[in-house]
Amino acid sequence: MKTQMETDLKLESSLWVGNKRHLAVLTGWHLRWTEADKKNPDKKTVSVPVAEVVRVEEGRVKILPHKSVEDTGRDFTVFYVKRSNSRTTSGLLWRLGQTQFTCPSRVLRDQWTKHLWTVLKTHSPLRPHRLLVFINPFGGKNKGRQIYHSLVAPLFELAGINSHVIVTERANHARDHLLKKDLTGFDGVVCVGGDGMFNEILHGVIGKTQQEAGLCENDPAVTLQQCPLHIGIIPAGSTDCVCYATVGVIDPVTSALHIVIGDSQPLDVCSVHYGPGQVRYSVSLVGYGFYGDVLAESEKHRWMGPFRYDYSGAVVFLSNRSYSGTVQYLLADPLLSSPRDKTRCLSGCGVCSRSTERLFRNSSDSGSLYSSYSGPFSNDSEGEWMSVDGRFKCVSLTCMSSSCAKSPLGLSPSAHLADGTGDLILVWDTNPLGFLKYLHRHTTTQDQFDLPFVEVHRVKAVRFALASRGEEAEDNESLSNGMDGEDGGHIENGSRAGSLQHLAAGAKGQTMTSEDKTVTPFMCGLCCRKTPAVSVWNCDGEILPFPEIFCKIHGQLVHLYARGIEDGASLRDCTEERVESNTTCILQR
Repeated sequence: MKTQMETDLKLESSLWVGNKRHLAVLTGWHLRWTEADKKNPDKKTVSVPVAEVVRVEEGRVKILPHKSVEDTGRDFTVFYVKRSNSRTTSGLLWRLGQTQFTCPSRVLRDQWTKHLWTVLKTHSPLRPHRLLVFINPFGGKNKGRQIYHSLVAPLFELAGINSHVIVTERANHARDHLLKKDLTGFDGVVCVGGDGMFNEILHGVIGKTQQEAGLCENDPAVTLQQCPLHIGIIPAGSTDCVCYATVGVIDPVTSALHIVIGDSQPLDVCSVHYGPGQVRYSVSLVGYGFYGDVLAESEKHRWMGPFRYDYSGAVVFLSNRSYSGTVQYLLADPLLSSPRDKTRCLSGCGVCSRSTERLFRNSSDSGSLYSSYSGPFSNDSEGEWMSVDGRFKCVSLTCMSSSCAKSPLGLSPSAHLADGTGDLILVWDTNPLGFLKYLHRHTTTQDQFDLPFVEVHRVKAVRFALASRGEEAEDNESLSNGMDGEDGGHIENGSRAGSLQHLAAGAKGQTMTSEDKTVTPFMCGLCCRKTPAVSVWNCDGEILPFPEIFCKIHGQLVHLYARGIEDGASLRDCTEERVESNTTCILQR
C-alpha cells in the first residue's frame, strides 16, 4: 500500500522538454514526466525518486566544461541520478542525468523550483553540506588529484557541498589529522585513494570517536561507540576492494553521486587485538598463512607496482607452506544466516535490516559476551568457544564478501556488510593441486567451500594461538608419516563431516588434534626453501608482527556513503517506462 506522502499530489503541469510537451507530476517521493503527444502511441515516462535528485537550478544550466546559466525566466533544470549497466561487473554505474523544463510562465517556474527544493530538504536529511577530503597523490597510477578535480569536485560544487581538501604527504597523514584536529562542522570524511587510504580514514574516525567518548579502544572488553561521521570512498588505488564490495563498481562518478545524495550504508568492523595492548581495524580481510605470506613477499617488490601481488602470490604458492596453530571461535546464531546459504548481501538486504534492530535493541549489554575476557587466550569462558588445532594453508576472517574485479564473488560470497558477524575460513593443509583448485574457484562462480579441506563458520569473535612445541613436533611427524587421502593429500576424517566432529568436541571443551588433519609432504623444486615456523597476519593490507591475536566483530560501527550493491542482473534502469504498460518501476532508497 502506498503511503500518504506517495499518493498526495504535490504539483502537476504541462511543461516542455525540448520541442515536446510533457505532463510533469511531482508527488511526495517522485518526479515523473510523460510525453503528451496523443499521436505517439509509444509514449515514455521518466521517473526519478526525489531522493536521487542532485540539484534544481533556475534557467538553462550547463556544467561542462564550465558552469553557465541562461535564464529566460521560464526555464529550470533538474540534475538527477541516471543508471546504466556496467560491462565488467554486475553492479550499476551511476551518471549525472540532466533535463531542462520550460514553463508557460515565470510564476509556474518559481512554483516548481520551490516545491522541488522543499521535498529535497524533507527527504534527504543525510546529504552532506561540508566534507573533509583526503587525496592520496601516490596511490594507484598517481591519478588521485586528477580524478578528484576533474570528476568529483564539479559534482560536489553542483550539489552545493563545501569541501576542505588535504593532499596527504606521508603514510598515516590522514589518520593523524583526524585524531588531532577538531572535526566539528564536518558531515563526513572522503578518501580519494585505494584500500590503504580507506584504512587510514577508518582508524582515524574510529579512534577519534572513542577518544571523545573516553573509551579505551585497546581494551577488547570495551563496546566501541558508533561513529557519527560518514566515510566516503572515491576509488583511485591499486586495490579498491571495499568500494567494490559496497557499491558493486569501481567508478569515481558513481561513488561521488552516492556521497552527494547522502546514501548511508552501515558496516561491520573487526577489531584485531595483538601484542601488548595494540589494536588495528579491518573490514575486508584478516588473513594468516598464504595471504600473510603474499603481503610480506610483495613488500620486497614494491617497484613492480600492482603486478607485485600476482608475482608474490605465485612465489608463495610454489613454496607450499603450511602453519600449525590453534583457532578458537565464538559462533553466531545459525538461525539468522549462514555462510553457505547462497544469498548475496545486496542493496536493501533483509538480513542486515533485521540485524540493525537486533544489534541496537541489545546494545546495553552487547559487551556481556566478552565481559569475562581477561586476555587474548583466557580460558575463563571456554565453554562458549569452539576450538580446532592443526596445520593450515590459511586462516581468514572477513566482514564482507571481499569481492573485487579479479574475484567477482569474493572470499565469502554470502557474507553480509552489517549483520554483526564475520566469516571464518579455515583451509587445512593439503596438496598444492587441491589448494590451487581452491584459489582458482575464487575467480569463478564455483563454490570454493565445497572442498574436503575447507571449512567456513559465521562467527562473532576469533582467537588464534601458535601450537605448543610438543604439538608442532607431533604435527611434523604426522606430515612425514601421513598417508594419501582424498584429492591426494587430505584424509576423509578431515572433510566437512569432520567439521561437525570438532564442533561437538568444542562444546565439551575439547579440541581436535593434528592427527585428524594430515597431508602428503610435497616440496616444489622451483621454490625449495625452509618453511618458516610462523607466518604473519595480513590485516587489510597491513602486516601485523604478532601471530597471536584476538578478533571481535563490532556490528555497524561505521557508516559509508553507499547503499550496497545494486545488482544489474536483476535491477534495470527504471528512468524510462512505457505508459501503455500502466506500471512504473521505482527505485527507492
